[in-house]
Amino acid sequence: MPEGDTVYRTARTLDQALHGSILTGCDIRVPAFATVDLTGQTVHEVVSRGKHLLHRVGETSIHSHLKMEGAWHLYRPGTRWQRPAFQARIVLQTADWVAVGFELGVLELVPTRAEAEVVGYLGPDLLDPAWNTADSAEAAQRLAARAEQPVILALADQQNLAGLGNVYVNELCFLRGLLPTRPMVEVPDVPGLVSLARRLLLANKDRDERTTTGNLRRGAQVWVYGRGGQPCRRCGTPILRGTLGRSDVEQRNTFWCPRCQT
Repeated sequence: MPEGDTVYRTARTLDQALHGSILTGCDIRVPAFATVDLTGQTVHEVVSRGKHLLHRVGETSIHSHLKMEGAWHLYRPGTRWQRPAFQARIVLQTADWVAVGFELGVLELVPTRAEAEVVGYLGPDLLDPAWNTADSAEAAQRLAARAEQPVILALADQQNLAGLGNVYVNELCFLRGLLPTRPMVEVPDVPGLVSLARRLLLANKDRDERTTTGNLRRGAQVWVYGRGGQPCRRCGTPILRGTLGRSDVEQRNTFWCPRCQT
């Protein structure tokens, strides 16, 4: 599932293409909204909210979430699509661009004034340009309130802070020396954890190649994520791998160094 930095770049690319344009075509291919036609409406902006995307068109917001398979593509009119048409869930056309949402995990329309109904449950957005000390404090408070929850699950919970996916939560635990299963009540510096999370996303929001090590060389971008069985970059101990989460919901692949993380 794309992380917040990927969704942020997707929103920025879509906004650069569509901002201020008038829709010359609108084809929504989900039953609940198939009769809605926004043709003639102006695209005010496209923004991200954590891992969610919002196209604000006229007085309507198109809310989408990529989940595992989704993607938004931009094409020039008449250009062949790179994915099959049956995967398209929505097609928005302007004079210059065709924006296609493929296999979106979530696609719904709400009045822009009612966006809180679909994204209001999210915690502070780590890539919000207006992020301030109040947001930092709120995110830390929400995390700390999950006293008995394992730190990696608390970080991944979008109700606590929005934008972190599996790569970042694993890397954050390593960088802070935290065993993924350590309960939040035992995390010594929660504000510092929030600060580092924001710094990592900010550092990666403008590049396609994500890194948490500071090294963009292929195979050297991360500390532990996806490196089960390989030596820790700090101490050489083999990285362990497991899953964490309730059996009735999605379990998260977890990677950690048993020596560096306690």
